[in-house]
Amino acid sequence: MGLNRLTRTTACVLTLVAAAALSGCTKEEPGVDEPAREGLAIDVSGVAYNVFLTRELNLGITPDSAYYDGPPAAPGRALYGVFLQTCNEGKKPLTSTSTFHVEDNQGNEYEPIELEENNAFAYRARELAPKDCIPEDGSVAQLGPIAAAMLLFDFPLEDTENRPLELKIEGPFDYATGERETKTVELDL
Repeated sequence: MGLNRLTRTTACVLTLVAAAALSGCTKEEPGVDEPAREGLAIDVSGVAYNVFLTRELNLGITPDSAYYDGPPAAPGRALYGVFLQTCNEGKKPLTSTSTFHVEDNQGNEYEPIELEENNAFAYRARELAPKDCIPEDGSVAQLGPIAAAMLLFDFPLEDTENRPLELKIEGPFDYATGERETKTVELDL
């Protein structure tokens, strides 16, 4: 009877150890299995995207007036800047994506506002050499208070309550697989 109890105890302990080991094997991938958090870089098609900050812009104050030189948001709406850095951490040239949108928990989708060509803070997709980033080292955006390029969104104020709001980042179309890699970042509004 003592041996049978020892065998059952050993079996239970081994089962718990095996379960703990297997649970460690199912690591969730940020941006895929669950949205990544702001401040964590995620890889999309070989390029690292890091959303540093999301905040409402007040065009009546500096530096917000430099981020966007356009009309203010209409009544009941707000302009939000999504500030991000994009880097090629690989060994061959890669092109950053230009396909972003924000989705709220009700399924409403928002595209970024196209910013003027001379806007020094605007995110612009381009080919990145190895170790190259957007914004470029030494640029106004990189030397600015947030050290990031900006995507600008115009949201209805009521929809900012439909949290979480998630930035969807779509990589370039892969003709070999017929798919686009897409990852998600939860915006901290």
